[in-house]
Amino acid sequence: MKRKKLRAYLSGGMEYAKGEGAEWRNEMQVWLEKNLGHSVFNPNETSNAYFAARRLTKANFRKLKSSNISKYTKIVAALVEIDSNEIAYKTDYVVCYWNRSAAAGAGTKGEITLAKFFGKPVYMVTKMQKRNIPGWVLGCTSRIFSSFSALRKFLQSRYK
Repeated sequence: MKRKKLRAYLSGGMEYAKGEGAEWRNEMQVWLEKNLGHSVFNPNETSNAYFAARRLTKANFRKLKSSNISKYTKIVAALVEIDSNEIAYKTDYVVCYWNRSAAAGAGTKGEITLAKFFGKPVYMVTKMQKRNIPGWVLGCTSRIFSSFSALRKFLQSRYK
């Protein structure tokens, strides 16, 4: 009998992150696919495809927040729907990168709350001291790692 391919969701800051957090997500995605054979939901890829299908650039999308809040909110609601369905129904575990950009936004908090509600493990990577992370966020987290290297070592022993 063929084993189900596990699926990871890559959660972390986008709106306030340098390059929308694409660099760490791309590196983690390649590692998970190559070393564990897991499939990966990368919200950077999904939002890029969403914007391309609507002929909208990320820069123009961000400008809508000031110029057309109604249109902006409608787009964000669609992205929230996509991401929420992914976590609830397709994801086996969440990799969360918690830094200042994640703390400044709301998406990461929502994603890990949803994962917790649906019983999905949340593996957090952060350099922040735990006392500086909101209690709610800590309550949604299954394990905390101080580096991606430590997380990869754990994932290899847990899922290989």
